Amino acid sequence: MRILLAEDDELLGGGLRAGLHQQGFMVDWVRDGVAAERELLTGQYQAAVLDLGLPRQDGMRALAAVRSRKISTPVLVLTARDGVPDRIAGLDAGADDYLVKPVDLLELAARLRALVRRSHGMVEPEWVAGALRIDPVARQVRLDGELVELSAREYELLQIFMLNAGRVLTRDQVEQQLYQWGAEVSSNTVEVHVYHLRKKLHSGVIETIRGVGYMMPKAVRSGRSEG
Repeated sequence: MRILLAEDDELLGGGLRAGLHQQGFMVDWVRDGVAAERELLTGQYQAAVLDLGLPRQDGMRALAAVRSRKISTPVLVLTARDGVPDRIAGLDAGADDYLVKPVDLLELAARLRALVRRSHGMVEPEWVAGALRIDPVARQVRLDGELVELSAREYELLQIFMLNAGRVLTRDQVEQQLYQWGAEVSSNTVEVHVYHLRKKLHSGVIETIRGVGYMMPKAVRSGRSEG
């Protein structure tokens, strides 16, 4: 799950990035409000953590600008401004949640997972597509109730398809969500990971849309491939 972290404090930002990475998030970190607005406008993040007291542009202005462009990425505001009027202003500007510093990392991770679930219309703490289930806390995948062992990259790829079930994704869109800034991606990397997912689950879990990209059906059928 790829998120944007906008925090100008080097010590706090570094700690949050490392901690969220341990919780299974891929984190792109920016340090000012202009960069935060620019990245959020790409629409390629599942969620964002936004500090309000950012240099170059206040986080509140960045958030308002993004919402005015109809970008619906869930945003959790993280700030030292703990007054009720500040919380109201942040929520009215388009924030989906609000945490006051200092923050507990496990609570932050849980709130981000909840925001992503709600943004995709998911009520259960697990993500479900027919016979396929993902537990994002334990990072476990089950098909027909049986545990399926996936590599870290295979898990991330499956999570991307689960969150976009029923929607066609191009290879470029998958790569943008699967890899952080600056990562080198070979031309057939996505195809290789899709092949391994199909082998470990079954051939119909991810459909190839010829000339466009890939799609996971909203209701993945039961049964695994034999070979």
